[in-house]
Amino acid sequence: MRNHLLSQHFLRSPRLALVLIGHSNIRKRDLVIEIGAGSGVITSALSKRARKVLAFEPDSLTAKKLRENLKKRRIENVEIIEQDFLEFNLDSIEEEYKVFSNPPFSISSKIVHKFLEAKNRPKSFYLILQKQFALKLLNTDRHYTSQLGLELIKNYQTKIKYPLNREDFTPPPAVPTVLFEAKLLAL
Repeated sequence: MRNHLLSQHFLRSPRLALVLIGHSNIRKRDLVIEIGAGSGVITSALSKRARKVLAFEPDSLTAKKLRENLKKRRIENVEIIEQDFLEFNLDSIEEEYKVFSNPPFSISSKIVHKFLEAKNRPKSFYLILQKQFALKLLNTDRHYTSQLGLELIKNYQTKIKYPLNREDFTPPPAVPTVLFEAKLLAL
C-alpha cells in the first residue's frame, strides 16, 4: 500500500528492474540491501543477480505480500527485515555489501547520510532519486554540489547511470527521476 506522505513511487515493470540492475556492478557473489522492498518488483530482480538480498520493508502488510510473492516465485535468497532501514545498524553487517533501492524520495537524503556515517559503508549504492537531488550529489562544475554531495565525493565516485520516465512508476512522480550510482573509491 502506497503512503503518499512518504513520496513513494513504485517501479511498474520487472523487466525495467532487471535493466536497471544491469547498469549496476552487482554480481552473483554480492550481498545486497534493498530499502523499501514493497511487493518485490526490484527484490525479485535482485535475487537473480545477487547471492543474498536483505529486503527492508517496515510495513507489516506489505512485508506479508512480499513474502507471498517471493514464495510463489520460489525465491529463497531473500531475507525480509521488517524494520525501518533508518533504525538499522549497518555496522552489524560483517561483510562487504552493496545497495540497490527505490526509496521514498522523502528519506533519500537521510539514507545517504546513514551510509556516510557507517563504519561499514556500502561498497557501492544505486538509488532511484529525484534528478534534482541526484545532481546535487555529483562532483561537477555544471551543477551546484550540496554539502551532502561534498561529503559523499570524498569517499565515492558518483554519476547518474540511467534516466527514467514518469510512466515507469505507479503513481507517476511529478519530478524527473534517475538511477544514481555511488562507488567507493579505492584507498
